[in-house]
Amino acid sequence: MDNKKVKGYAYGVIASVSYGLNPLFALPLYASGIRVDSVLFYRYVFALLFLAVMMKMSGQSFALKRNEILPVAVMGLLFSFSSLFLFQSFNYMDAGIASTILFMYPVLVAVIMAVFFKERLSVVKIASIATAFVGISMLYKGEGGATLSMTGVCLVLMSSLTYALYIVGVNRSSLKEMPGLKLTFYAILFGSLVYIVRLRGGMDLQWLTEGTQWMNALGLALFPSLISMVTIAKAIRNIGATPAAILGALEPLTALFVGVMVFHERLTGGNVVGILLILFAVTLIVVGPRGWLRFKAVWHKRTVG
Repeated sequence: MDNKKVKGYAYGVIASVSYGLNPLFALPLYASGIRVDSVLFYRYVFALLFLAVMMKMSGQSFALKRNEILPVAVMGLLFSFSSLFLFQSFNYMDAGIASTILFMYPVLVAVIMAVFFKERLSVVKIASIATAFVGISMLYKGEGGATLSMTGVCLVLMSSLTYALYIVGVNRSSLKEMPGLKLTFYAILFGSLVYIVRLRGGMDLQWLTEGTQWMNALGLALFPSLISMVTIAKAIRNIGATPAAILGALEPLTALFVGVMVFHERLTGGNVVGILLILFAVTLIVVGPRGWLRFKAVWHKRTVG
């Protein structure tokens, strides 16, 4: 394997692992008394600052065309609600399980494309959808016969659905050709309005008063956002989009590892089978006939170019 490919796979691993670190930084903030809306407000604000610096350094324009304002505002709201639903689900279920169910978004994109855009569902896609839902049913029953919180499952499915709608919206709107860094900046900018409203213009914002709280808030903006975005760009340039997407399976696996090793979350044999089924279903969607074409653009939207 040549040096370029080695670097590409390394970047892909770093991108996926860093994106899967959400629970590592979010759960300690919850434990210290910081609620979901305040956690996400800080994540979005710090990420905006990082992105603004990167855009300035790379010489990208901040200007928006008139026909881009409404679409990017809508995409920002979808992006933000996806974050909100996911982070709320952490209060009802293990973060590793939630992150695995979230990874179903490519399957939901296939469903949306079939229902609303009349894209043909191949046998492979139908099998993938069925396999994914069997996987979720395996996750639903935990240790000792206990079941997952239905509220938590619904929240993370809503997170996956809103992210799938974001993907379809980006690729079916005037935003398709917008540089990735610029799209991410404005999606986060408009998305942050959700938390400004929910926090009553900042009146309900909880202040960070401890050094560890600041570290975790900055970590949320730095690792799952900035580092993941930069390294996935480098991975795509070195090894191509499809291998980089397949390495995305490390995202939920990282969240599971963090949950088990750091926060002592427990996995049953059935959970493991369910996780493997979901990962298998998503891989089938991505590498199946023409499957990657649907995701190529959105992966580029997570890059700096």
